Amino acid sequence: MAPLRLADFDFPLPRALIAERPIEPRERARLLHIPVAGPFTDHHIADLPALLRPGDLIVYNDTKVIPARLAGQRGAATVEVTLHRDEGGGLWRALAKGARRLRLGDRIVFADDFAATVAAKHSAGDISLRFDIEGDAFRAALARYGAMPLPPYIKRPRGGDPRDRSDYQTIFARAEGAVAAPTAGLHFTPALVEALKQRGVEFAALTLHVGPGTFLPVKTDDPRQHNMHGEWGSLSAATAERIADARRHGRRIVALGTTSLRLLEAAAESGEVRPFSGETRLFIFPGYRFRAIDLLLTNFHLPRSTLVMLVAALAGLERIKAAYAHAVAAGYRFFSYGDACLIERARG
Repeated sequence: MAPLRLADFDFPLPRALIAERPIEPRERARLLHIPVAGPFTDHHIADLPALLRPGDLIVYNDTKVIPARLAGQRGAATVEVTLHRDEGGGLWRALAKGARRLRLGDRIVFADDFAATVAAKHSAGDISLRFDIEGDAFRAALARYGAMPLPPYIKRPRGGDPRDRSDYQTIFARAEGAVAAPTAGLHFTPALVEALKQRGVEFAALTLHVGPGTFLPVKTDDPRQHNMHGEWGSLSAATAERIADARRHGRRIVALGTTSLRLLEAAAESGEVRPFSGETRLFIFPGYRFRAIDLLLTNFHLPRSTLVMLVAALAGLERIKAAYAHAVAAGYRFFSYGDACLIERARG
């Protein structure tokens, strides 16, 4: 296999194809089917039941996005932070703009009844904040004053847009902790879930709290030297058994989104999916040998990103390049609020 280069995962993308809002109704989003071989075919999300088989098991991520973006004041200066990890006792890790100007002990006031002190400084803009309140009081304040942490390529005024409170949350959201949505799940509605169940498709849940590192660019020319971000996840014994049962009976495992795929593969390190709880830094790029999944439903990802590398590992680099070129030429909408593709895993 030839050495990987970051430029291998680049492609031209017109700015006009980056979706600023989800399409409504959600089932009208377009869906590109990428089989192992043969032509790509254009569909809509509403066609998904016809593209899947009775007995297929969709594994989805039930993480819930928190309104993690906050703007506060340190004296006369405005400080913008994005919370990304609850460390307990009112302590949160956060990414801060202008973190180099912050000092230990600095107090940031987000509202009259909501403030925090800089408790630690880490690398690359990462800090720890200790809030004056915690538990239910903290969650209530965050709901009042926080904004949804949209990706940087979606432009919104400071403070966000109230519509994103619902638009950027999947119907599966249950476990609070993500600072980015598992965006493939944004296409799903109760009506689509019911249609899939009527088709005989089954569902199982896992949790992976998506972190801000999912948007970090790859800067190394050799992608394998990229420092992959860690994300906390859990996969229950019940879900592991559901997957094992599907495998025993020759049924396919469909990962709903790259977050589900990464945790499934992390949980399958031994060769089969086992219960999992903890942090994963699994980085999937071409040459990776998949153990857990057969298909992936996912959105179209950024050039030169770790997620483009993941789908290239799944389908083959040249196959993904061709599929993305088809999508651009056909005017598919890209990224978090965009369209989707259904990728069958290449064998071998």
